[in-house]
Amino acid sequence: MRKNWYPSTFAKIPAEQLSALLADKDQLRAVLTYHVVPGKVSAADVVKLDSVKTVQGSAVTIDASDGVRVDGARVTTADIPASNGVIHGIDTVILPKG
Repeated sequence: MRKNWYPSTFAKIPAEQLSALLADKDQLRAVLTYHVVPGKVSAADVVKLDSVKTVQGSAVTIDASDGVRVDGARVTTADIPASNGVIHGIDTVILPKG
């Protein structure tokens, strides 16, 4: 059995919607770049923001009133160092609006 290449958070997307997304490279690129913001934004910076523009071009909303949520997705792990910035893990896939 072939193992899926995508993270388990993608399994939260309904199967039909996920299949369509994986078949459309432009839409998949939009979703993936919607998860990326330019620069290095640490957890200490995130909690001071209410939104931030993504590489995809749209803004994500940030709510730090009860933990940290990005477009409703809960940040599960913060400040994971990467060679090109910092990673913050979330518990679900966020989709661009519109």
